[in-house]
Amino acid sequence: MLTEAQKQQYQRDGFIVIPGFKTAEEIARLRARAAQIVNDFDPAAQSGIFSTVEQEKTTDDYFLGSDNTVRCFFEEEAFGPDGQLKQAKELSINKIGHAMHDLDPAFRAFTADARLEELAREIGLSDPRVWQSMYIFKQPGIGGEVRWHQDATYFDTDPVSVTTFWFALEDATLDNGCMWAEPGGHRGPMRERFLRNGDKVRMEKLSDLPWPDNSTAVPLACKAGSLVCFHGLLPHYSAPNRSPVSRHAYTLHVTDGATHYSPRNWIQRDDKLPVRGFL
Repeated sequence: MLTEAQKQQYQRDGFIVIPGFKTAEEIARLRARAAQIVNDFDPAAQSGIFSTVEQEKTTDDYFLGSDNTVRCFFEEEAFGPDGQLKQAKELSINKIGHAMHDLDPAFRAFTADARLEELAREIGLSDPRVWQSMYIFKQPGIGGEVRWHQDATYFDTDPVSVTTFWFALEDATLDNGCMWAEPGGHRGPMRERFLRNGDKVRMEKLSDLPWPDNSTAVPLACKAGSLVCFHGLLPHYSAPNRSPVSRHAYTLHVTDGATHYSPRNWIQRDDKLPVRGFL
């Protein structure tokens, strides 16, 4: 899958961008299924708001119960002062999460890609296991900021092994909130750990090392169909989307089964829904 130069880049920078990994047809099928899930979603039944800026405050039973099912989450700015949506429902959803890759046939088909298995092994995952999937809308005008963070915060293993596979389903640009990352930042420490104890969660601070800024970070702008693969300790963020264009993406968080997966991570699996790989 990767050239020697690409492998060296991944080791050096902590990320790699592979253009044209998924076809327009594959993207269209996933987008159509996501649209159907949103169409069928009834906010009156139960719903939640997703935020990484005030995560402990917005983490509730609805969020915690999404670990092994499929649920929709609203953008923080989706509602007006009267508590009503300011725009159509389909333009108000922040994301769908978190187990579509196992429970939904369309998402499973997109995820079950032998090339992903090969890629995971080439970058060092001897036994890839997919814990979480998210369909991120980054809605026009109200797409929320995703603050600086490391994905290892949420998927702690010993040693650190979580790797993110992020698929651009639309062009990701500076205008619509593409990701930014700090090249080489994956060689630094883990700064935070998101811990779950039953229905309680907390963020444990591990390091005083400051987060990067735009003087050291680079934008990961890419075309639809691109795959961005990055190390779990890589600091990254995305700005709010104030443009009139959305930035749909699909992301997977994968650990190595040869490492110890922390029992304090917020997502756990048992025999009813065992964690599995790409195939």
